[in-house]
Amino acid sequence: MLSKNKSLAKTNTEELLLNKSGVNNSGKGIEREESMAGKERLMAIRQTIQTQKKASVAELSKICRVTEETIRRDLDKLEADGVVTRVHGGAIWNEGIQKEGVHFYRRMSRHLKEKQEIARKTAKLFEGKTTIIADSSTTVMEALKLLPQSPDITVVTNSTEVFREFQQSSFNIISTGGEYNKKSLSLQGQLAKTNILKYNVSLALISCKGLSIEKGVLDSNESEAEVKKAMLAQAEEVALLVDFSKFDQSAFVNLINLQKVNYIITDRRPSDEWVDYCEEQGIKLVY
Repeated sequence: MLSKNKSLAKTNTEELLLNKSGVNNSGKGIEREESMAGKERLMAIRQTIQTQKKASVAELSKICRVTEETIRRDLDKLEADGVVTRVHGGAIWNEGIQKEGVHFYRRMSRHLKEKQEIARKTAKLFEGKTTIIADSSTTVMEALKLLPQSPDITVVTNSTEVFREFQQSSFNIISTGGEYNKKSLSLQGQLAKTNILKYNVSLALISCKGLSIEKGVLDSNESEAEVKKAMLAQAEEVALLVDFSKFDQSAFVNLINLQKVNYIITDRRPSDEWVDYCEEQGIKLVY
């Protein structure tokens, strides 16, 4: 028997769809499915799964009044967004979902101890490196704080926060330029990507929103991901800085194949599957 909250959520979802659908009295299934396609149905599915933590394809098909095949396609989209995880016969809610559009300073305070631990382990890679390219993530920012104070080191980055944080530092900073994103405190767009191609660097420091053995390295912001791809193409070595929560998580954009990653640096030991995979692929796993 459904709890009161679940019953209310189901009732609200059904009312939402009935109000949006505009079904005529002819009862034609095709017209009804077309009228309910798109954002409204996806929103209803998300609401149902988030409230109940899981839902079956059959249940969602009944609630949304569309075919089970339509529901399966919708669940595939939501899984690609990192919202749900597909299971046999339905889907479950991802409690660790990475929300898009969270401001840099709010993200900076999350898992701070883990990020600082990752930074300490990353610092060992800086020996002998004089050219580094860095994304605008909060984890990478923590790592840059441990760079040697040397005028021989140059950092290329699309982060604008770098200039505030390191205005008194000895190492050189080169900005990619580009369109300013106020929430991520980063520079994006074609100008950023074009300028990145001017530089060849020893090491790329990159973070991400999700990590999957099947799908590779994933991110949630397409504009930011395009800049990261340009960075990765210019680096001799790639270091992926991720806290434990990013493993086995999906996200919207495929960023890079894991085979192109040289180091995965995290705060604690991942599963045996990940340890074995990294050993097989020649990826240095640091935890």
